[in-house]
Amino acid sequence: MNTILAFPSRKGGDTTLTEPEADEAELVRLLREGDRSAAEDLVAITYQTIYASLFRLCGGDGDLAADLTQESYRRAWTALPQFRGGSRFSTWLYRIAYTTFLNHVRRPRRVVSLDEEAAVEVRDVRPDAEELLSGSEQAGALRRAVLALPEDLRFTVTAHFWGELEVKEIAVLENVTGAAIRKRLHKAFDMLGITLGGEAS
Repeated sequence: MNTILAFPSRKGGDTTLTEPEADEAELVRLLREGDRSAAEDLVAITYQTIYASLFRLCGGDGDLAADLTQESYRRAWTALPQFRGGSRFSTWLYRIAYTTFLNHVRRPRRVVSLDEEAAVEVRDVRPDAEELLSGSEQAGALRRAVLALPEDLRFTVTAHFWGELEVKEIAVLENVTGAAIRKRLHKAFDMLGITLGGEAS
């Protein structure tokens, strides 16, 4: 199954490359210069993580997660001129995906049309649904508890565990220190323990 993703051709300046962001940064530079294959490569290296995190946020609804993943890339291509490289592209993309999910929750019937003339076909590399749904009852309880957290804690937990972002990457997105992110995680664990302990009793 192929997913159609649209992106605009952009012209942009050079990007200073540093490890471990070099590959993503180089692809972003090429994409800004109108290289369509760079968009395909960026999707190939980020799709599985973005889809998997949205799959969990969507409670195992694979079709919805796929739709929101596609919408996240559409938003990313549109917003690419605003991406300044202060974080990895994949880190920036996760924030877009998370916001796309929240927008869907607020407007669940929103439909987005894509410009098929600018579309790029990308191989579907979604994780196996059965694997992600193992232990679905416990996963459902955890998801409900996570989504009930205050916004800052919810984003931190989902970004770290479902989006696979490092503490320092989340700190850049949130414009706080790594220590502040670790404190958020500890506070979230305490709250989740109370919530899940209550559900189990």
